[in-house]
Amino acid sequence: MGAPAQISSARAARGIAILELPRSLLAGARAARISSGAVARKLGLVATRHILGGSLHRGLAAKPPCAIAVEGSDISVRSQAIEVISKPTVLVAEKLGEAGLELLRKVANVDCSYNLSPEDLCAKISLCDAVIVRSGTKITREVFEASNGRLKVVGRAGVGIDNVDLQAATEMGCLVVNAPTANTVAAAEHGIALLAALARNVAQANASVKSGKWQRNKFTGVSLVDKTIAVLGFGKVGSEVARRAKGLGMHVIAHDPYAPADRARAIGVELVSFDEALARADFISLHMPLTPATNKIFNDETFAKVKKGVRIVNVARGGVIDENSLVRALNSGIVAQAALDVFTKEPPEKDDKLVQHENVIVTPHLGASTAEAQEGVALEIAEAVVGALQGELAATAVNAPMVPSEVLTELAPYITLAERLGKLAVQLVAGGGGVKDITISYNSARAPDDLDTRLLRAMIVKGLVEPVSDTHINLVNADYIAKQRGLRISEERHPAEGTEAAPLESIEVRIANVESRFSSAMSDSGDVSLAGRIKDGVPHLSQVGSFSIDVSLEGSVILCRQVDQPGMIGKVGGLLGDENVNISFMSVGRTSPRQKAVMAIGVDDEPSKEVLQKIGSISAVEELVFLKL
Repeated sequence: MGAPAQISSARAARGIAILELPRSLLAGARAARISSGAVARKLGLVATRHILGGSLHRGLAAKPPCAIAVEGSDISVRSQAIEVISKPTVLVAEKLGEAGLELLRKVANVDCSYNLSPEDLCAKISLCDAVIVRSGTKITREVFEASNGRLKVVGRAGVGIDNVDLQAATEMGCLVVNAPTANTVAAAEHGIALLAALARNVAQANASVKSGKWQRNKFTGVSLVDKTIAVLGFGKVGSEVARRAKGLGMHVIAHDPYAPADRARAIGVELVSFDEALARADFISLHMPLTPATNKIFNDETFAKVKKGVRIVNVARGGVIDENSLVRALNSGIVAQAALDVFTKEPPEKDDKLVQHENVIVTPHLGASTAEAQEGVALEIAEAVVGALQGELAATAVNAPMVPSEVLTELAPYITLAERLGKLAVQLVAGGGGVKDITISYNSARAPDDLDTRLLRAMIVKGLVEPVSDTHINLVNADYIAKQRGLRISEERHPAEGTEAAPLESIEVRIANVESRFSSAMSDSGDVSLAGRIKDGVPHLSQVGSFSIDVSLEGSVILCRQVDQPGMIGKVGGLLGDENVNISFMSVGRTSPRQKAVMAIGVDDEPSKEVLQKIGSISAVEELVFLKL
């Protein structure tokens, strides 16, 4: 391979290295067609899967040693080309388990900067592609604005996302992901630990004995068996608490307006109204998120509805309880005891009346604080952030369509098809009226309940909006931007023949009340109409207007309406071949022999205006359009 690459230290302070690549190394790599990974290993560098930078001109190997600026000291050498790659930067703003950090370091530059002030965070964020926080760091609108559009992912190492401005994130196209499963058991176990400690006065008795006292009569508790516990918030943690409470011999009721009744029945839990839960419960365990609807939901009015002497456990969010109201309820005896792991302000003031109350047990937000949960959360959030940075669809996305991972896998080729249909359709629109009314039709043999189209709709919107917008559109903000631009999107589902093995037979996109650059793309109803399907795992364009075609959507497409006659494929193919434009696929749809036909040509390269004019000047060609993917 020749002499090794030389790395200079000039600009090292700015994180940029200059690599001197000897001509012999470049020529050897090119001649032997050595993979980028192999060359990178020879150079002692790290090869990454995703090229984020640009590429240098070909032919550098024929010149003297070349100077190449590479951020993150990464380089990929391919056949006859050198490409600059830059690792993304991930800011870890709060302590994260080492397993998660190791995973992040494999694909990103990791900056662990803890206890940043809001000002320091805003100053640093413009240099970061992603940030990971727990509950102590607030990612506000000011933080998103300070990122200047670079921030693409916010990772919340835990469940709650009330410290992230979701509206600002969505508007700016930043994906927010969380880690909702890794600490589920830990949080549920802590809830049960507080429940038992509350019932048996464990914390108070412990403090009494350590102070030299022995007061057995003072700390008489209550039994859990045969008592009724109301689980408010029957999600992942709430349902796990319910399982464990059942094991303790408790009667479990629950309130959650979104809880599936079948899941509750499977556990042996009765779903009841909020007021009924308050009236019947001996113990109340809180597991609801903090939202405008749940903020201070436990207030003076709520405490007036509870059974006198109720005991309350909160391992959810401090803000769901009006803490002053709880102090009053404790003082009056309406609430006998409370066990709190979370508070409105964390940490609370030292002289906080609620914290210091003799009938209150407190812990410093320990719900997820087990060694196993910490490592699990770190891995879960690191995997979500890395996947998002690499363009994968996160099943734990908070401000994007929530789609289970198995559904993501099944829909993957249709996701690509949906976006490309949107891109093609908007390029067919002519005139200054703009796109306003879009109808998406899904043809499927499956029942409507078995087909989740939210993700497909978002990708079609992305394809429609991004080519005509100066705003970066992604899966997160596609619907928001579409609404801001006044797009009216409707969806239709039509039964299709065939098996239910494939989720969809085809997808059709229609744009109403517009003119078209390619009149043959107009359907009988006067809409610009395109349809596509998946064939052998690859997206195909299957219909343009009323013409049936079959062309792979792996590159750009030339659409040509012509008089159907012999030799047309050869003439068009010859003109493209003369310009070294490679044809990947070609299909002709016609009304009948020797009548009107539409030829769809998939091309790997963008033809010049001159060759497109030559194709358009063929006597049998009536109209032509080039659509770029």
